[in-house]
Amino acid sequence: MNEVNKWLYILLAVLLGSFGIHKFYAGKPGVGILFALFFWTGVPHVLAIIGAIITLFKPADEHGNVLV
Repeated sequence: MNEVNKWLYILLAVLLGSFGIHKFYAGKPGVGILFALFFWTGVPHVLAIIGAIITLFKPADEHGNVLV
């Protein structure tokens, strides 16, 4: 698990989730590549939105970071 800024991760997931940019930001390049390879199916964007919602409800530390 990597620590990332909560709001930046959510923003990247919502806007660029189809391409896996939020996964690259979180230090998970393997999953990011899978998202990028299958972006045309729409499935990665749905998964990114679900991930953004889950992250939204995670408590952040005093610096606004969460573990993903």
